[in-house]
This record gives sequence, structure tokens and C-alpha cells, in this order.
Amino acid sequence: MTQTLERPGNAETGPDVDYVALARSIKPVIDAEADTMEAGATITKPVVDAIAENGLFWLLVPREYGGAGQDIVTSLKVVEELSRADGSVGWAFMANAFSTGVAVGFFSPEGAEEMYAGADKAITAGMILPTGTGVRVDGGYEVTGTYGFGSGSHHASWIGAGFVVLGEDGNPEMNGPEDNPVPVCRIAFVPREKVEFLGGWNVMGMAATGSDNYKVEKLFVPEAHTMDTFSTEPVRPEAVYKLGMLGIGVGGHAPVALGIAQRALEEIAQITADKKRPGYPTVVGDSEMFRRGFVEHEALLQAARLYVYQAHADAEAAAAAGTITDEHRARLRQAATWVQKVAQDVVTWAYNWGGSASIRNPSVLGRCLRDISVGAQHMLVEPMTLVEASAPIIAGYLKKENA
Repeated sequence: MTQTLERPGNAETGPDVDYVALARSIKPVIDAEADTMEAGATITKPVVDAIAENGLFWLLVPREYGGAGQDIVTSLKVVEELSRADGSVGWAFMANAFSTGVAVGFFSPEGAEEMYAGADKAITAGMILPTGTGVRVDGGYEVTGTYGFGSGSHHASWIGAGFVVLGEDGNPEMNGPEDNPVPVCRIAFVPREKVEFLGGWNVMGMAATGSDNYKVEKLFVPEAHTMDTFSTEPVRPEAVYKLGMLGIGVGGHAPVALGIAQRALEEIAQITADKKRPGYPTVVGDSEMFRRGFVEHEALLQAARLYVYQAHADAEAAAAAGTITDEHRARLRQAATWVQKVAQDVVTWAYNWGGSASIRNPSVLGRCLRDISVGAQHMLVEPMTLVEASAPIIAGYLKKENA
């Protein structure tokens, strides 16, 4: 399903706007639409419009373009609030807002201004990994590819399409040192009307993200609407973009997990307040077993939340000072992956205490379990990322030991 989004041009922006409170304020709209969204495998128009009306899609767009110009921590907290309302909404929003951050930070000024500086600001989505191919033509590239996981694409106006650049001989162009060259890869964003959507999103969780397959065929993309996949130097000067494409992209996964887990605790606290079970002398919520488990899991979640936000605050501060290190970047990856396990443990614990309230649809706890189970499967937060993050973190400890 494709939606026509009315984008109001009068959303407040600026340093004094509390975007986290705005995200929290639309929870009643999301709650009312949650079952419809899950059944329809898309974010519904009332929810999309509420997000747009509050200017949230453009959190990471600079104020000079009419965006919110927010830091990474505020942006993550907005994702957490939307995910607390509904995991799919938080995930799709994360895909939209954070791919926007990547595009505006690394596109040429010409391309960024065209997409974001007008009243009809772009909402982006799509697969930016180089699964397609492109050949150089006058003024740009001709791109062909079939893509998956187009989260948030049903309401997006521009769609991402990563591609490997092929030379005249049909083989990938190569770049880098002679002893270790890599293919030249670029990311394109193209108007949605140029894309053929193929469906295919039939899943157990994160159903409403609408993460459909799509394709483009021999599509001309101007040079200004592409960027280097492996660029480490943003075009924009703001610190948030200096976290890099990977830093921005990975970070958004953490608050989705935090929000889902927080909602699970809220739900189970309410359910057990008057729930009775055979063998329990009181309502379940008053039992010592439940209460101990609750505070233990709540402590795990609080610790994870603090680490996620501290790691991002530290990295952005270092980026602003020009002192960001490999350890800062590694900790962003560590935090994003570690919080998935914490959230899975919290949600599973809450689900198991819910009894029939967890399994009878519609069930918020059931949806939380489905969503966190699917979200934690993403390649950017799979366990091997902890191995990749380990070397700079351990090196930091060795420096402390030798100091």
C-alpha cells in the first residue's frame, strides 16, 4: 500500500522544541492504530501524519533547511518513545529519520538542498547496501537492482538503492591500495515513483514496518543524488554526521529495543496488579517472586539505557572536538548489540508472567515479543558485531594498565 502524505510546512523547529515530548504525545494515536497496522503490514496514515505534523521525520536535517537539527541522543530518545508505543512504528521511523541523517550529511550540497530545503521535505527509506549495479553515464549512473527490507517505504518519498559501479568491461571498478582493492560502491536515492514495489513482507514480528522488496531497472540517477558508500568524511560540519554512516545507522537500533522492553514492563505491571494464579496467596503482582524478577529486569534495562545514551553522548562530544576514536565507534556498536539481548530477556520475562494475557490477541505483550525477536535478527546487531567491537575496547584497557 502506498500512502499520500500531507506534509504540513508549519511544524515548529528549533532548539527550544521538546521533540521527545512531541513523540510521547502521539502515543494515543499509535495505540489506536496498532492492531490495524500489524494486520495491514504498514504504518497507517493517521500515525504517519502525526509524526510529520510534529516535524519528527526531519530530526537530523539541519535547521537551515527547515529541519530540527537535533543531536544524536535526542534523536535516539524520540525513537525510543515511538518504539515504546509500537515497535514497528519506532523501527520504520528509525529507518526514515536515520537514513535521512545519512543522506543529508554525506550528499553533495546540491542533492541535499533539492531533497530537504523545500517545503516538501523528503522522507527516505530503503536498502543502501550495494546489492544493485550501476554504470557510469553522462551526468550520473544507470542503476539496476532488486532490493529487500524497505522499512518505512510505504510512506517514503525517496527510496535508497545501493550499487556497485561496473566498468566498461562489466566488472566492478576497484579502488584502494593495490594489494587490497575494494569495489567502488555508491548509494543512490531516487523518487518513489521510479521504483517498482514487489511486496514480500510476511513476517512474525515488526509486521507494520512494511519492509517490502522493490526494484529499479536501468534507472538514471544524477551524480548529485548519489554518495560514496564507504565515505568517512561528511559534507556537513555538524558533529552528529561525524559519527559516520555506520555510527548513525547502527545507533538507531538500540532505542527500538529499549522502547519495546520498556513497554513490556509497563504492560506486565498493569496485568499482574489484579491477576490471580493457582498457588499464589496474593495477586501475582504482590508475589515476592514476581517483584524480585521485576526489579532485576528493570535494573538491567535501566543500565542498558544509560550506557546507550552515554556512549552516544561521548562519541558526539568527541566528534565535535575532533577527537573521536575507534573506541568511541566500537562502543556504539557494543551498546547497540548488547541492548538487544537485554531487551529480549526483559520482554521474554514479562511475556512469561503474562499468562493468557500474553497469548490472546490482541496482546501488546505478544506484539512486544514478536517485534523484539525480529528486530534482534538484524545484521547490524548480530553477535559477531561484538567481536568486531572488541579490539578497540580491549586496547583501551591495555592503555589504562600501562599508563
